[in-house]
Amino acid sequence: MASSSSSFFFAEPTPTDNNGSSSVSSSSSSSPITNMAPDHLFTVLLLLPVESILSFAATCKRFRSLATSDTLWESVCTREFGASSVDALRSSLLPNLRNVAAKPWMAMYRKVSRLDTVSCRRLLPDPDAAELGGIPSPRASHSLNFISDCLVLFGGGCEGGRHLDETWIAYVGSNSQTMIKWQKVSTGIPSGRFGHTCVAIGNYVILFGGINDRGVRHNDTWVGRVLSTENNVGGGGITLSWRLLDLDLGSSRAPPPRGAHAACCFERKMVIQGGIGLYGLRLGDTWVLEPAEGFCSGTWRELLTYPAPPPRSGHSLSCIGGTKMVLFGGRGLGYEAMDDLWLLQISESGDLMWVQVVYENQKVPEGVSLRRVGHSATPILGGRLLIHGGEDSLRHRKDDFLILDIEAVLPIREQLPPPALNTRRLQQASSSLWKRINVKGHKPNRRSFHRACGDQSGRYLYLYGGMVDGLLQPGEAAGLRFDGELFVVELFQ
Repeated sequence: MASSSSSFFFAEPTPTDNNGSSSVSSSSSSSPITNMAPDHLFTVLLLLPVESILSFAATCKRFRSLATSDTLWESVCTREFGASSVDALRSSLLPNLRNVAAKPWMAMYRKVSRLDTVSCRRLLPDPDAAELGGIPSPRASHSLNFISDCLVLFGGGCEGGRHLDETWIAYVGSNSQTMIKWQKVSTGIPSGRFGHTCVAIGNYVILFGGINDRGVRHNDTWVGRVLSTENNVGGGGITLSWRLLDLDLGSSRAPPPRGAHAACCFERKMVIQGGIGLYGLRLGDTWVLEPAEGFCSGTWRELLTYPAPPPRSGHSLSCIGGTKMVLFGGRGLGYEAMDDLWLLQISESGDLMWVQVVYENQKVPEGVSLRRVGHSATPILGGRLLIHGGEDSLRHRKDDFLILDIEAVLPIREQLPPPALNTRRLQQASSSLWKRINVKGHKPNRRSFHRACGDQSGRYLYLYGGMVDGLLQPGEAAGLRFDGELFVVELFQ
């Protein structure tokens, strides 16, 4: 969602004459569009970008009534945010807006498009469960997914360089609680690891790779299924079962072993990229897992395309709007933190292709250093990413929240001179690509290698664990400890 659209909400309408028609458009009153039926105009408006709809509303009273109707803006929100998100927002956020806005759906779009502040609070573990040891231990480089109104936490590394092999589930429901009850549902399966990836596809999670505390890299693929019993009060009847995914190795092969790679779900497939392979070598390859119906088996295939992102680890790969994937940051071959940006999207030929995004550093918000590794990048409403934390090349951890608005990316195929390298594969970004977000409430400490995930509505994000600044010990240049706090980040109130 381009941020420039929000300015139209505060623009004065074009002056009208006594008949309610725009003085600048009265000469065109005989245009065929004035004779169109309202339902036909409604259909046309839904094909237009938001800026054009708002400009259309300023032409005359008749058009303004239609173009600002809440029925239209409910459809616009569905188009921009997705039907599942709108269904969730209808029950959670819309009732509040109805009390303060005459046109709540238009107000909702405005609230989303003008996001500049998030509210953070801690979710404390249930004290009864804590007394029985029923809470996860502090960790980093774990996985955290939102499935069936539950958080699913697996693995990670902890104090002493040890790996963890536990699966925990916590029911979050309506997001209104201040405490959370974790349930340990599995131990030892899959085997302990950190730096793995886990993506949610429906009621399933797909896990790949990781590193154990002996330095062994994995390339196994696991599928977990969330199950709910009839007696599911407060999430007590929810569990998860794991099994090793059968791979069709007759026509394909599994990706090489790795950890600290990045992954996301795209069109019900798992996509992984990069990571640290055997002998500590950083990788730059891209693989796609196509699971069979019912997730009984799957097939890996390597995506061979040029150009492609340089080798890296500790980066992020996120799916936006179901149409493209966004890769950002990470640590490169020289151990430096990176700030380059790539899109993996479907080309005109129907194949997935990497496209580099070019942006100017002077357009980055003042005081923001984009170079980072071990950050989180979570999709939010409007085709954007909320990026949090990470660390720079010197392991200085961050606590900032940034919005990456991928809709601000524009093709520059025609703007580069003919000799330019890879002209067809470069894109540029406007000054609205990056935006710093203010935080109120209980702001998370500086951290890296934490994990974050969003709920179905896109209104709430959950952030857990990571490495944070600790107490300095004599002779140490920097303190470090593992964190076990869970935060909920509310985007819209």
